[in-house]
Amino acid sequence: MAAKYDLTPRIAPHLDRHLVFPLLEFLQERELYAEGDILKAKIELLNHTNMVDYAMDIHKSLYRSDDVPQDMVERRAEVVGRLKSLEDGAAPLVTFLQNPNAVQELRSEKQYNLQMLNDRFQIGPEQIEALYQYAKFQFECGNYSGAADYLYQYRALCTNSERSLSALWGKLAAEILMQNWDIALEELNRLKEIIDSKNFSSPMNQVQCRIWLMHWSLFIFFNNDNGRTQIIDLFNQDKYLNAIQTNAPHLLRYLATAFIVNKRRRPQFKEFIKVIQQEQYSYEDPITEFLACIYVNYDFDGAQKKMRECEEVILNDPFLGKRVEEGNFSSVPLRDEFLENARLFIFETYCRIHQRIDMGVLAEKLNLSYEEAERWIVNLIRTSKLEAKIDSETGTIIMEPNHTNVYEQLMDHTKAFSLRTYKLVTQLLEHAQPQTAR
Repeated sequence: MAAKYDLTPRIAPHLDRHLVFPLLEFLQERELYAEGDILKAKIELLNHTNMVDYAMDIHKSLYRSDDVPQDMVERRAEVVGRLKSLEDGAAPLVTFLQNPNAVQELRSEKQYNLQMLNDRFQIGPEQIEALYQYAKFQFECGNYSGAADYLYQYRALCTNSERSLSALWGKLAAEILMQNWDIALEELNRLKEIIDSKNFSSPMNQVQCRIWLMHWSLFIFFNNDNGRTQIIDLFNQDKYLNAIQTNAPHLLRYLATAFIVNKRRRPQFKEFIKVIQQEQYSYEDPITEFLACIYVNYDFDGAQKKMRECEEVILNDPFLGKRVEEGNFSSVPLRDEFLENARLFIFETYCRIHQRIDMGVLAEKLNLSYEEAERWIVNLIRTSKLEAKIDSETGTIIMEPNHTNVYEQLMDHTKAFSLRTYKLVTQLLEHAQPQTAR
């Protein structure tokens, strides 16, 4: 079952091949596939990079031999030679960038910098292009720190918007692979701003870049303290949600998880349930099906079964199943948080349609023992999350009448109306700007 719901084959085509390695490492650790198959997949990926030494090590481990194919030996010599050539080409600009006194003369105006470099240091377009090629080659060799530095410097001098965008993608990948999550988030936001701009190359390319951006963002959001909120802010925007529904419905797993574990129950959640309802016949995933069971079909027995599957999915997902080591113990914090909130989702919905609830039946639906369910419900009542009382003699929970305040209803409708108005005005402005330009 675990391999059935593995999204790596769907996610990998939208990632830089270097970003696929952390996913394969996770799958190897979880033993979802035969180790030989994982090692072969790594070699296949490495064949398209300059990380030849790493490929040789994996080849030795896979075939239990110190001998490596001749083509790997020849490829290594080719990489070393090419690296020396690129290093020589970029040397004038690299030397300049390593001189703090010289770098201080650079300004925020690119044209001034280019003229100054050409007049005083004989550094022209060829040397700047050589820096890009050198940075790219360093990235392919696995030197992500050096690549990130050179790509940053290149973007400060580059006047070609497409090449500058390519360098920004490379910089983002390098920061992710070095696990510099705060810097990676900054680069992600820069990319988003460029992708969403009106002068982007073409609508088709824009949609594709949004899909790439969302896939790459998974590394950042699930390693960031505020990531559960940020993923909702990005994925739930109309343009991005449309891209998900059209080209990448598997990303609904991560948006659904973010909604479930988010402490603040957002107004967008009701709209998201409509998306789940629309997609429930075109994409199957235990986490989205769990929400459909509760909020679309009101199938609590189904939700109970799906909750068990969700636990398995989270443990075997490279983004959701992040482990935290504490001494001799390891845990998956998101799993515990997910299950706690999932039980709360079931309980809240079940209580809305029942006034008197049998404790034994409820314990079964929450996947808890009778005693655990009783303690859990008592805790909810104590923390004012539940208006109810427990009848110990009959073993039932009696729900207090909960009539929605008219003022609260009015506020909810007003907020929803304001949101729809904002979206309508935004669409009208976007439509009007191209006409004004003509």
